[in-house]
Amino acid sequence: MTQKPLIAAFAVLAVAVASPVFGESPRVFILDAEELAAARLRVQSSDRQLLPAVDQLKSDADRGLSAGPFSVVNREVIPPSGDKHDYMSQAPYWWPNPDTNDGLPYIRRDGERNPEIHKLRNRLDLGEMSDTIETLALAWYFTGEERYAQRAATLLRAWFLDPPTRMNPHLKFGQGIPGINTGRGIGLIETRTLARVVDSIGLIQNADSWTAADQRGMQQWFAEFLKWMLESDYGRDEAAAKNNHGTYYDVQVVSFAMFLARRDVAEKVLRDVGDKRIAVQIKPDGRQPLELARTKAWSYSVGNLAGLMTLARLAEHTEVDLWNFKTHQGASIRAALDFLAPFATGEREWPYQQINGFSPELIHPLLRVASAKYPDVSYAELAPLHPRSRANLVLSSLESISRLHTR
Repeated sequence: MTQKPLIAAFAVLAVAVASPVFGESPRVFILDAEELAAARLRVQSSDRQLLPAVDQLKSDADRGLSAGPFSVVNREVIPPSGDKHDYMSQAPYWWPNPDTNDGLPYIRRDGERNPEIHKLRNRLDLGEMSDTIETLALAWYFTGEERYAQRAATLLRAWFLDPPTRMNPHLKFGQGIPGINTGRGIGLIETRTLARVVDSIGLIQNADSWTAADQRGMQQWFAEFLKWMLESDYGRDEAAAKNNHGTYYDVQVVSFAMFLARRDVAEKVLRDVGDKRIAVQIKPDGRQPLELARTKAWSYSVGNLAGLMTLARLAEHTEVDLWNFKTHQGASIRAALDFLAPFATGEREWPYQQINGFSPELIHPLLRVASAKYPDVSYAELAPLHPRSRANLVLSSLESISRLHTR
C-alpha cells in the first residue's frame, strides 16, 4: 500500500483543533488518555514519524465506513429461548462424536477449531464489530472527521440499542456444546472485546454524531450486562475460573464498572487480582501452568499475561498497583514476562505444545508496554515497531494487547 501525504486530513485537523470540545480528554480506561492526547498533538503538528501510522489508520477506517452494520439477529439458527436477540455461539474445540450415529454428544479436541462455529456468526460479528468501531473511533479522535464518528455511532446503535437488531444484555447461550448444553459461563471469554467498545465510546463522546440519548442507552445496556455477569450462575462460574477465563472476566467487570462510575465494584475486583489471579496463575519462575497445559501453550500464556497487564493498566485509575505486585515467593506479572521473553527472541526454544505454530510476535505488544512500566530493562528493543503500526499512535496504552485471542 502506497503512502500519501495527509494534506486533507491536516486541513480538517486545523479546523477541529479550534473546537474546545474536540480538545477534551477522552474518557477511556484501557487506553491512556494522556498518551493519546500527546500523540494527537504530534499528529496535529505534522510529525513525520507518525504520518505512516495515521495513513494506515485512515485507510483502515475508510474500509470500516462500509462495514456492517453487525447484529446478533444476523444468523439462521434461533436460540433455545426463541428470542433472536439472544447472543448464541458454539464451543470451538468440540467436534462430532465419531462413535455415535448422530455425532452426539460432541467430544473435545483442545486447540482444534471446529469450522461449524462460524455458522452462528455472532462470535465473528462481535469481534469484527468491536474492531471496526475502535478503528473508526480512533480515526475520529486523530482527524476530527465526523464521518468516522458517525459510522461508529451507527454500528454501536445497531448492536446495542436499535430495537430490531439489538443484543439482549446477557450471555445465556455462549459456547454451547451440541448434545451436552445450550450455553456455559465460559462463553463470556467472547465478550472480552466489549472492554474495547467501552473505550471507543469514550473516544467519540464529544462527536456531534454521538448524542446524550446514545450515551444513556449504552450505560443502561452495560448496567444490565454487568448485573447479569455479577449475579447469574454463568457469571459466577466464570468469576471462579482460575485460568485466562477468570482473568478476562475481571477485565470486563472492571472496564464496565468504570464506564458506569461504579468505582466500588472495580476496586473490589482489582484488590483481589494479586491473590486471586497472579498468585494462583503464575509460579515464582514466571511459568503459567494452567496455560502451559494447553495444546497452544504459547498463545495461551501470552494471552493470559495480556489480560493481567490489562488489569494492571486499569488499576492505574485506582490506588492498586499490579505492575509491581509480587507474592512472597516472587510470582508477578514481570516474572511471567521475563519467563516468556527469551522464547520470543530465540534465545530459548519453546518446549511446550503449540499446535498451530509458534509466533514470537504475539508477545511484542506486551514487551513494548513493559518498556514503559519497567524502564530498567530495555524490553522495547526485543520488539521492533513497524512505522505503520497503530501502536505508534497509542504508544503504550495496551491498545494492541486486548486483541490477543484465548479460547
